[in-house]
Amino acid sequence: MLLTNILQGDYSKITVYYQIKLPLELEHMISANDSVRLLSAFVEGMDLSDLYATYDRIRKNQASPRQMLKIMIYAAMNGVISSRAIETACHRDMNFMYLLEGMPAPDNSTIARFVSLHLSQCSKNILAATTEQLRELIQGNRTGTFLTEMSRIA
Repeated sequence: MLLTNILQGDYSKITVYYQIKLPLELEHMISANDSVRLLSAFVEGMDLSDLYATYDRIRKNQASPRQMLKIMIYAAMNGVISSRAIETACHRDMNFMYLLEGMPAPDNSTIARFVSLHLSQCSKNILAATTEQLRELIQGNRTGTFLTEMSRIA
């Protein structure tokens, strides 16, 4: 007599694409002197009221304008230009995931819409504020190096 008493089901029979999703601690996986940390700290210190003014409403389950700006700057730093490539990087690259801060990755149309509708309206002001902030950091740091001052911010 054959007794089969299965106490635990085999969930891999249900679907071929069964995957365990582990929570990733990106803080520990990215080194302390990585450029993505420096960029994030730099953008956090910026006044982005002009960028936020271009929005009628901001949805809760998507990347904020600040996070989208971080993504766009980091993509430009790494030579990723197209919105489809940026979308792919947001899904695959750990540094882009760090900039998203746990939010879902934006799709390519959201990225293109951000650039054409929101960033284009205030890019001159953002670049001027960035230049001013960098100039203040450089002038205030005559004795040391610029990079040590920037790493202190991050």
